[in-house]
Amino acid sequence: MSMVGQEPGNQADQLVGVFHRIDEKVNSMRSSIESDPETLMDKVAKFALPSIAGLVAGKLFQAFWSSLVRKRNGGVDTEEGDQESATAGLLFAVLSAAVTTLASTLIERGSQTLIDRRHK
Repeated sequence: MSMVGQEPGNQADQLVGVFHRIDEKVNSMRSSIESDPETLMDKVAKFALPSIAGLVAGKLFQAFWSSLVRKRNGGVDTEEGDQESATAGLLFAVLSAAVTTLASTLIERGSQTLIDRRHK
C-alpha cells in the first residue's frame, strides 16, 4: 500500500482505515480472551500437573526397577549386573512409558475436573 504521490487527505483516510482494521482485530482478540473462562493459573495447572506427575511416576518406577535388578543380582551393584539383556531393557522401556502415561493422563483428567467444578 503505497501512499507516495497521493493527496494528503486521501493518505489520511487510508491511514485511518488501517488503524480501524487494527483496532477491530485487537477488539476481536480481546473479546475472545475475555470469553475464555480459564485463567492463566488454570492453563498452567493443566500443563504443569500432568508433566510433574509423569516425571515423578517415571522416577518412582525407575527406582522400583533398580531395586528389582539389585535383588536379582543378590544385592550387589556391579557393572555386569547393571547391564541387562535386550529383552529386559525393552520391558523396562515399555512398562516405564505405560506407567508415566497412565499417571499423567489421570492427573490431567483430574485437574480438568477440578477446573470445571471451579468454573461452575
